[in-house]
Amino acid sequence: MALRGAIVGFGQVAEQAHMPTWLHRPGVQIVAICEPDAKRRHAALQTVADLHVYESLELMLSGERLDFVDIASSPASHVAAAKQALEAGIHALVEKPLCLEPAERIALESLAHSRSRVLMCVHNWKYAPPYRRVGEMVRAGELGTLRRLAFTRLRTVPAGGRSLAREAWRLDPAQGGGILIDHGWHVFYLMTWLAGAGEPQSVEARLGFEPGSEADATAEVEARFGEISASAKLSWIADRRATTAVLEGDAASVEIDGDRLTLTTLATGRRSTFTVEDAPDDSYHRAWFAGVAEEFERAIATGPASAGARQNLREVRIALDLIAAARASARRDGLPVALG
Repeated sequence: MALRGAIVGFGQVAEQAHMPTWLHRPGVQIVAICEPDAKRRHAALQTVADLHVYESLELMLSGERLDFVDIASSPASHVAAAKQALEAGIHALVEKPLCLEPAERIALESLAHSRSRVLMCVHNWKYAPPYRRVGEMVRAGELGTLRRLAFTRLRTVPAGGRSLAREAWRLDPAQGGGILIDHGWHVFYLMTWLAGAGEPQSVEARLGFEPGSEADATAEVEARFGEISASAKLSWIADRRATTAVLEGDAASVEIDGDRLTLTTLATGRRSTFTVEDAPDDSYHRAWFAGVAEEFERAIATGPASAGARQNLREVRIALDLIAAARASARRDGLPVALG
């Protein structure tokens, strides 16, 4: 029997990535949408025949027989929506960030555990083909012992641009805005995933702001995961778009530049470059959400204690810790902040 799901919040990421993916999942049926904006409710009705639309989440949860909700609303609403769903005994998949504060994570995890329900966050960059391939290389030992991770995310404007009213939260720290959450969250769960079992010990960071704005527009972060150094350079006021990463081990290094990988063997200096086929680089990454959906469905089938669900919540915990420590370090002009 197909899983019955509903989407909470029908903005661009739901319309461009989540809904199209669910519609192609044979074991899933999206039966309802909760969306407070009338125009967006109308847009949702154009996507699925016989879709039920609601303005109120409470009414949707009481009026529908659901197995899961996919929460794709703005970040400040994530905790309340996930809490309502879990209390109703419904599995919850939540767009990043899962929440904005470590205490909120603890409360949601405790609630999910008490209801024996799956709680997961959308960590879609793990399913980008270049990162899947590099993850396989790390696990297979092709780089040797990992020593350094470096990520660069440069954008000329925030995702969705500056003119979309629904995207205005990105420029409001109280609503989960700022590049440290918007792009840093992705980088921090990738760091955690690629670094393996190591826990972060310290963070140094500097944040930059546009005139008159309280939302961080640039961030430079250095973290230590045991013997691994990890860095992130983030900006949405750059003069160009760039999405790169470098992983260095004691045997080889690999550079990711879009969908192109360059592997360098340290002993010989031999370089090989190859392309991992990927969808065009856009803000919503529809092609990658299928991996997220598959992992979530697997967790529902096997239970909230599944390896995938546990790893996902570990990535959430560390991302929140790194963000909090980065902000604390920035307030101290980049002095290191210890974790753990």
